[in-house]
Amino acid sequence: MEAIFGRGSRKSSLLEENENEIDDETENPVREDAEDEDLEVADDDDDDEDDSDSDSSFDDHPRTWENPIPWEQPVVKNAKPPHPLTVTHVNQTRDLMKLQSAEAMMNAELQNSEEWLKLHSVEYMKLTLKDLVDRGKIGNMKPDHRTGKALQHIQFEAYDVNEFEYKLNMAIEMYTKRIKWLLQGSKRIFGNIRGKRIAVVVDISDANAGFGRLTAFQESLVHLIDEQLAQRQSIYLMSFGTDIDPLWPVARDVNCRIVEEAKEWVMRMKPSGGCNLLKALKHVLKVQDVDSVMIILGSVPDQTSEILCDYVHQLGIGQGIPLQTVAYDCSNHLTNLTLRSLSEVSHGSYHCYTANCEDQIYTGTDISLILKEIQKAQEVINKIKEMRDGMMGSALVSIMNEITTEVAKLPQSRFLPRPPGHDLPLKIEVPKFQARSSIEWIKQHGLKARRLDLYQILAPNAYSYKEEFIPVIKKAVQSQVHEATMVQFQWHDGSVKNIHVDMSLLFEYQKQLYSTVRLYEKRIEWLASGSRRIFGTIVEKNVVILIDLSISNVNYLVHIQHSLRLLMEQQLANKEYFNMIAFGSEAVTFKPTMVKPTPANLQEAWSWVLDLQCGGSRNFLSAFKLAVENEEEIKHKIFSDGIYLFSSGVPDQTQDICCSYIEQSTSGRGIHLHSILFNVDDYDAEGAIPGRYANITRTAECLRNMAHCSKGRFHWFRETGIIESDDIQHITTEIDKAMNFSKKVQLLVESVKKKYRNRYQHDIMEEMAALPAPPRFRRKALPPTASTTPPATYRQQRTEVKEERAKILSKRPTSASYLRDSQIAGRDRPNSARDPMSRVKSSKRFATTSFFLDTKQKMGDGTGSVIKKYPDQKSVRKAVGQPHIPDVEDIVSTKEWLRLYSLSKLKLDLDKLVSGPDCKHNEGTVKTLHKHVSAKYCDIFPSINVKGTIKHLQLLPHELKEYEAQVEKVLKRYLKRLQWLLSGSRRVFGTILHKKVVILVDTSGSMEQYMNELKKELAALIWDQLYRLGARFNLIRFSGDCEKWKQRLEPATQENCHSAVSWSSRFTASGNTCTLDALRMAFDDPDITAVYMLTDGKPDTSTSMVLKEVSEMNVDRKIPINTISFNCSDSTANNFLHLMAQETSGRYHRCQTDFDAQLFAHKLLTEGFEDTEYPHLPEFEGDDLRRLGSEINTARKYLAQSRQYRSLYQSKVSQSEKPASNKGNVTPFVVGKPKTTVQ
Repeated sequence: MEAIFGRGSRKSSLLEENENEIDDETENPVREDAEDEDLEVADDDDDDEDDSDSDSSFDDHPRTWENPIPWEQPVVKNAKPPHPLTVTHVNQTRDLMKLQSAEAMMNAELQNSEEWLKLHSVEYMKLTLKDLVDRGKIGNMKPDHRTGKALQHIQFEAYDVNEFEYKLNMAIEMYTKRIKWLLQGSKRIFGNIRGKRIAVVVDISDANAGFGRLTAFQESLVHLIDEQLAQRQSIYLMSFGTDIDPLWPVARDVNCRIVEEAKEWVMRMKPSGGCNLLKALKHVLKVQDVDSVMIILGSVPDQTSEILCDYVHQLGIGQGIPLQTVAYDCSNHLTNLTLRSLSEVSHGSYHCYTANCEDQIYTGTDISLILKEIQKAQEVINKIKEMRDGMMGSALVSIMNEITTEVAKLPQSRFLPRPPGHDLPLKIEVPKFQARSSIEWIKQHGLKARRLDLYQILAPNAYSYKEEFIPVIKKAVQSQVHEATMVQFQWHDGSVKNIHVDMSLLFEYQKQLYSTVRLYEKRIEWLASGSRRIFGTIVEKNVVILIDLSISNVNYLVHIQHSLRLLMEQQLANKEYFNMIAFGSEAVTFKPTMVKPTPANLQEAWSWVLDLQCGGSRNFLSAFKLAVENEEEIKHKIFSDGIYLFSSGVPDQTQDICCSYIEQSTSGRGIHLHSILFNVDDYDAEGAIPGRYANITRTAECLRNMAHCSKGRFHWFRETGIIESDDIQHITTEIDKAMNFSKKVQLLVESVKKKYRNRYQHDIMEEMAALPAPPRFRRKALPPTASTTPPATYRQQRTEVKEERAKILSKRPTSASYLRDSQIAGRDRPNSARDPMSRVKSSKRFATTSFFLDTKQKMGDGTGSVIKKYPDQKSVRKAVGQPHIPDVEDIVSTKEWLRLYSLSKLKLDLDKLVSGPDCKHNEGTVKTLHKHVSAKYCDIFPSINVKGTIKHLQLLPHELKEYEAQVEKVLKRYLKRLQWLLSGSRRVFGTILHKKVVILVDTSGSMEQYMNELKKELAALIWDQLYRLGARFNLIRFSGDCEKWKQRLEPATQENCHSAVSWSSRFTASGNTCTLDALRMAFDDPDITAVYMLTDGKPDTSTSMVLKEVSEMNVDRKIPINTISFNCSDSTANNFLHLMAQETSGRYHRCQTDFDAQLFAHKLLTEGFEDTEYPHLPEFEGDDLRRLGSEINTARKYLAQSRQYRSLYQSKVSQSEKPASNKGNVTPFVVGKPKTTVQ
């Protein structure tokens, strides 16, 4: 608790000296003053009694001991006790202040950050820059040789500076732990609740409790009640939508029954219309016995922010009830602004939670205050670094190096908090068996190895469906025994088997599956214990450990050392050889070659680990080369089998270079690289710090690819537990397979029970129809075989042609080529001179082989030919395509992306699939019968209406089902693409496709309310797209005037990106909108290939003039202008931006704020596509989103049509089961057309 919530009540020596001085000086005067005060108080009491006697209305009952004044019971309900610090004695006051500090530390869980920082801030702990300067000694002034002015000279003791820096690092660690504590449990979602009597107001509007959000919202509220509200004195619960719904009329004291009622109330919640927050505030602010109100909002309120803030300000005057506002998983910035304003007006707190963007959590009041303290402490540490360089501002600084050399010899871990017994020798445990990877373990204990595969169990009693033609009776005979005694079951290859079900065998199989799953769970528990939780399993006999000691891990050096200690104690003792290599900018080895893991060598390795220090970058390849290219080990024929990389970030080298070298050096040698990613948490004033060079997601992807390219394993963990592990993933896959088999067994048993229950339920046994046989395809007849010997007429004609050709060629020179001339002659002919029917004539040719005849014939040329291959008969029916869309998102426009992956390109256009030439429905009039007669086979296939033409549906039900599966697969990929387009900076700016771009940003006066949001989104654009794309870019701000960031395009390096973000953070909204001047400034750069312009309205000048000027400037250069509408609802302005993008071959994008398309995609991905109409996809206006949305709607339409077509077959089956007497002339059944019978 002390490590999380603060230090103990230790005081510095300076504070103790000051206290002793105050005690000596004030001991006697305080006693005299106390006596004087007692006399004065007594006199004042006498005067008060006289005045009260003279003014008393009780004349008949004078105030005497015999006749006292009647006692009146005082009102003590919710009364505050007198403050103990009103005691005037100095020593008692100090004791009470110490007691108050101790109580505050004990009650840290009930305090918000503002209250907690009163005793843990940098100022309270005297760790500010002023406190550091006070420790220095002013020396002699030295003149500045450049200016001639005197410079101040301050001297510091090295011990004081190091101690001060150590305390600052401890304070930062304490703040970090406080932040981690605030991000645990329900505090991550709802923040840390303050107050003892809480009123909770919950938003259950349709926007917050709909779209599949209600279940997760209820679970979060139940967690809040169990963890925080159950610890309070009294609570009051109320939900609101269009109307309010309180659980109790008054606040109730918390007990077990009240907590259970609250949970039941939460589980009964249902969506309730709009979001009438004003009505809820009017009710809850009138509730008695409440000292704090918590508002949980997940949608935009019906009232504006100004109305709500004015009401809270006017009604809250004199009450002092703070509002704790919580934005629950809402991406609309208006909700966040409203709740933040309400908390500021009522002097409360604000908390924001989003499931997709973790950075939003750090904008809450509690965490942001602690981040500011971290920034203050970090600034002081930076000043200390400047002091070591000899300057601090304009003053010269010198640190006395009396013990500096001794301190420099100490390792970096000396100044970091260490666990107990960190420096003690190792306690080595020799493993009793050689560990194996999960892949090798499953080969012995997997379902197939234990003969628990369901198909292995059912195979002896499984029989295929049979249908054969019997020549004697001239009929096709089908197997029918399965209808009475068997159950049909779909096999793993898609076929249908008839199964004899042995109930006792399946019961025993279920028991075996249960015990096997328990074994797998124990394996997972074993993999998540001890050092295996950090490193995974060390399975090879000769291992090398690569340790990342870059400068970014300096604060986690003790964590790295402790992890290595566990590894050496638990997993290395039974290996044959081992070695360790630490790397930063340079690599350092424990031993020149691998050594045996004897106790002495392991203890020596632990001493070597304790002396390690962090520094430099992450030069991975230098360490890896030492591990795989050790000449001494090659001489002694000692080869490493496994290399374990323990790192927190990506290497200095690119991923392609690392993976290529790993593949070349490990292929054929049996070496595997296993990567372990330890996820560390760092914080600054802006929130979480990502790993070096990349965020944690890209870091994990890089290390995962490095491990898998050498057939190694990837392991990812953090302080809270394992995030990803290949070993655990293989075990969970087997568990899922076992659960799937168990469900199939349950369905099989239910089928048997249903079959026999239906049989014995009726007196007369009815024939039970079995499932339809699996689909069969008829083989098409081959074309008739031609004669192998050409006829005589054909041989004679061939001989005559050859003789004429020989005469012609005899007159040509030997160097001429007949084939070349024939090709040239054909090429010189115009297209109009060719045969117009050549395209529709059959191009099928027989493949023949010629040979010479042994016997000399009287006629012919002595050659023969044999037909080797007949042309394939082209099927008229079109097969359902098997599409494949890569999971990696291509950085292209939606138009280009759909050219490759649209439904038409993937051969999933349903209209084309059912529109073959032999599917057309024909009807005609028979004159002799005087009737309108349909085609002969109309009653075999259902008829449908395809674009106004009646077609016969020849796709069978199983083909339609396969088509629906493929469309659902493609539809999921479309939705993931939609989520990608709406994530990150692409939500506002769209996708940046070009590598030489200029970004125009509108900073006119109308952008004032969106300026903070614009700065954040612009910073996200620079890092998320420009930096990753490796583009060259420039920024131009325009309002009343225009301003460039740089004079030319600059590459998106880290330095330039930081500079661009810093420049954009100084934007202020003012002035007009000079769009034309900004475009002219952008076109002045000759290197640009595209322009991206963000604005929220029309330009100041005429829109037609802007379009004309742009077209004139862009005549020769053809530069696309991509326009971005930012929070603009003016249709005229949006039409102007759309037209400009269209005329310049650019793209138009609009940032949508009135709906959340992410929720739409998430709902469809989680709930499936059973309902093809709801939820409705909102209409997008941007080009990329609009095209993709149109394709999604088309896919959903085809899905609905396919299901409707399948239902036609069911109607056909039900129609065929009717008695024959009721059958008449049947007209084709058409979708959307009612059936009619012929009278």
